[in-house]
Amino acid sequence: MSPTSRTRPLAVGHLRAFEAVARLLNFRAAADELSLTQSAVSRQIQALEDELGTPLFLRHTRSVQLTGAGAQLLRAVDPALDRLDSAVRQIRQGAGRRSVAITTWASFASMWLIPRLEDFQREHSDIDIRIDATDSTVDLATADVDLALRYGVPGNAPPHAVRLFGEQLTPVASPWLLQSHPIHTPADLEGVALIEAGDAHRSRHLEWLTWQRWLDTFGQTVPPRRAAGGRRTAPVRLQPQRWLYFNYAHQIVQAALTGQGVAMARLPLVAESLASGALVEPLPSCRMDSPLAYWLVTGPQRTRRPEVQAFCDWLQQQAAATRQAIGDAPDPDTVDRID
Repeated sequence: MSPTSRTRPLAVGHLRAFEAVARLLNFRAAADELSLTQSAVSRQIQALEDELGTPLFLRHTRSVQLTGAGAQLLRAVDPALDRLDSAVRQIRQGAGRRSVAITTWASFASMWLIPRLEDFQREHSDIDIRIDATDSTVDLATADVDLALRYGVPGNAPPHAVRLFGEQLTPVASPWLLQSHPIHTPADLEGVALIEAGDAHRSRHLEWLTWQRWLDTFGQTVPPRRAAGGRRTAPVRLQPQRWLYFNYAHQIVQAALTGQGVAMARLPLVAESLASGALVEPLPSCRMDSPLAYWLVTGPQRTRRPEVQAFCDWLQQQAAATRQAIGDAPDPDTVDRID
């Protein structure tokens, strides 16, 4: 074989035989497993070795042993065949079935979408749902997904995006934390642990998720106190007991649910927890409007499939209930630019 021919991609037709021989270390056993003759398996292995230009097995009278090159190839082939077999099983299982694939980020999937899915499944038990939770933006024109649920400012939303609901930020805490540390004004946050997004400072818009933005709006200083002798002290900056930072919204809320501090929460994502009493909003008059909103984006031509259209209709019904729960006034089809 010429050096040039050894640079082309490896033909994969013989890899199944190689994996079987390498796993069983026996040509006859591999042939029985693959329903082939022993000579057919031997020819496939020989063709593979010729293509690679190096032996993959040491052939002894009564045994077979992998060479170093064979062991190296097996490490790559074994997981590759597992993934291939898994993909084939999924394709066969899904053949002829109706399905909807959604991409969104992990916190939104776990806190808003998944808790509501049972409602859709009751009405559409014949539709399979696949959720791809990722922080990366997926290109709907090329990816194997039908729709995306995204989070951002109106100016960054695609022209055909549908606004599901807007957002307000509000402090939330567990009821037992508030029993030991009542909060009636922003100043009462003094001395309690504050929880927020650790990566909120990475962009201008995500800074709306920080305590600093909220404190700037509703009182970043503790009011003057009466010192000894009746003298009033000068205002001082509010000092929490400590800070807790998390990268994901569901981690922030989980820390608040377990009483670890007061969280700066996205109201649409905690509306259910507030309604159930698992979390309490101690300062309901201090909600802060955010320029960020939640959007439904569909892939090209995907809504023509009845199952995708049914899921989009259901999403908008659920979004309407969320808008009502959080008092979100704008019409979902209105896209207002944020100055």
